[in-house]
Order: sequence, then structure tokens, then C-alpha cells
Amino acid sequence: MVERESPEKRGRLSRPLVLDAAVSLVDREGLGALTMRRLAAELGVESMALYRYTPGKEALLDGLTEAYFTEINARLRTSGGGGPDEPGWRTELRRIAQAFAAVAHAHPEILPLVATRPLAVPVSRRPAPALELTEHILAVLGRAGFDDATVLTIYRTFVAWNLGCLLVDKRQVVDNPDEPDPALRLGLHRLSATEYPRLRTLVPRFADFDDQAEMLAGLDRLLDGMPEPPLDAFYGGGGS
Repeated sequence: MVERESPEKRGRLSRPLVLDAAVSLVDREGLGALTMRRLAAELGVESMALYRYTPGKEALLDGLTEAYFTEINARLRTSGGGGPDEPGWRTELRRIAQAFAAVAHAHPEILPLVATRPLAVPVSRRPAPALELTEHILAVLGRAGFDDATVLTIYRTFVAWNLGCLLVDKRQVVDNPDEPDPALRLGLHRLSATEYPRLRTLVPRFADFDDQAEMLAGLDRLLDGMPEPPLDAFYGGGGS
């Protein structure tokens, strides 16, 4: 009987393949399902085979954020931008926000990790794709002519708004997925109508609104409050 070769023996196992399998597993079953043993089973290898590509659970979590930002950067590279007609700084921030939102919708189970993982990892040890995106945003604002202090203010505002919107948008925890009525599906009938009248009235609307349109509209309002750069020559003078 011929022994069946594992992906690693055939030379097919790689870090991108390992991370792709981890993302797929988390998309299906959530972060709680992700262990080195379970991931190895998904790939048809022994657990020890994974340590060559990701040395433990903590590194695997970093790998998930790496894959997440890799996808964002790939979307940005294929959605236009760059060249002599590169868009204004506000237009570019909107483009980045849309790419971030698209990846968040594709991988909602990973979004909380993306929001919190940087708090446990020094900047110098964060995944290269995350650093690449941060560098791009800072460069966009710097080339627009903002001073360093304003660049950091806009950057923090931009990141906080995007993450905040995506974390609290319509992906509410569902109480009864088979219930067609939004209020009942979210379990709001369990809340006292006397004590929480506004919650019972407004929360169901999370299921109906266009969260990306709301995010971009709010971002525009926030950026309206920022100072205009003294020089936007790199982007041909366009401010929005």
C-alpha cells in the first residue's frame, strides 16, 4: 500500500497557505475554533509541521491580522490610484475606508482581533502589511502638505472612526436567526419598553441601513472639521 503524501511532503505547505486556511476556519467557526491542532487537521498535516510557518498560537493570531491587511492592500492596488492623476487626500482616505470595510464584511470574525491585537504588539513587530497601510496613510497626508501634528490628528481620527463604525454596525448578535421581525430576531422583546424605549425603537434599524454609506458620510463630516493643508501640490491641488 502506497502511503499518501502530506501537503508538506509534496512541498505544497507554505505560510500563505497556512494563513489562508486559518482565515477560512475562523470565517466559518469563529476565533474560538482556531487551534494549532485544528488548523493542522484542516491542512492534513501534523501540528508540528505548522511551527515552521507560524511558531505558536500568538504568532498565528498575528498571522490573521497579516492576512487581513494583505487583503486590504491587494484591494487598494487593484482599485485604482497612483500615477500622475492620483486623487486628493480626502478621496484617497475614502478609498482606503471602502477597502477596509469590504475586508471587514468578508471576515467579520477577524475584525475584533484587528482592532485589539495592535495593543499587545509593539509597532516594530506588527505585520508588514499593516505597517505598509499605515505608512501609506501617513504619506498621503504628508504629501498633501499637512504638518506632522496634523497628520497624526487626521490619522487617529480616520482609524478610530473606521474601526468604531465597523465594530458597532449592523452585525449585532442575533437572538433568534429564524425570526423575520428585526426586533424579535435581536431579542429586543426581552428589554423593558419602559426602561429602554429608545433602544427598542432604534436598534432594529441597524439591520436596514447602509453601513458603508453611513461610515463614509460620517468620515466626510469629520474631515470637514480638519484644517485644509497649506499645499496639496502632490495631488494636483485637489482637496476632496
